[in-house]
Amino acid sequence: MPRRIALMTAALLMAIAPAAAFAEAIALKLLPNYSRATFKSDAALETFVGNTAAEGVAGTLTLDPARPQTAVGSVKVDMNMVRTGIDKRDADMRSKNFLDTEVEANRWVTFEVKSVEIAGPLEPGKAIPAKVRGILTVKQKPVERVAEATVTWIKLTPDQVEGQKRFGFSADNIKVRARLATTFTDHGMQVPQLLIFKVANDIQLETDLTFARQ
Repeated sequence: MPRRIALMTAALLMAIAPAAAFAEAIALKLLPNYSRATFKSDAALETFVGNTAAEGVAGTLTLDPARPQTAVGSVKVDMNMVRTGIDKRDADMRSKNFLDTEVEANRWVTFEVKSVEIAGPLEPGKAIPAKVRGILTVKQKPVERVAEATVTWIKLTPDQVEGQKRFGFSADNIKVRARLATTFTDHGMQVPQLLIFKVANDIQLETDLTFARQ
């Protein structure tokens, strides 16, 4: 009987070993040239979209493709780099009466990942739906939000890496597309009465982010 138990234990360990060996938390860094963040205001008389990319977006991510539920990371957007298509509107948005981005702590909108709800491990080349729960901070006012997202693991062969590394890509790359909503009032700001027909209190945020192994 002891020999039989020992054999069963050895077989179980052999079955578990490959999965354990595969599990690896990968440290990744956002590639700003291949990432963007937008926000949309859809008011009664006007709809506009603010965009930022390149040096206006930064972030890090630590993720194990075998256990993406344990992912942690953060993304920040420089509101001084956001453009809506009208310079006067951009200036008003950054003014002391609203975001007050001359204060360094107000300059950045950040999202810190706290947990990820996703079905199973990542598969190379497949976009997997996920719910990403985290803390969204605007003008130093943090609120908990859940983003609807898709996560795609893009794994390159050594030959492919050789051709792509000059662009910043690596053997392991993660693309995250996400959407979430918030309001100005939740972050301690009030849309001026004069602008309530042109600027919505509700804000729709969207990101398209690419991370590469550091």
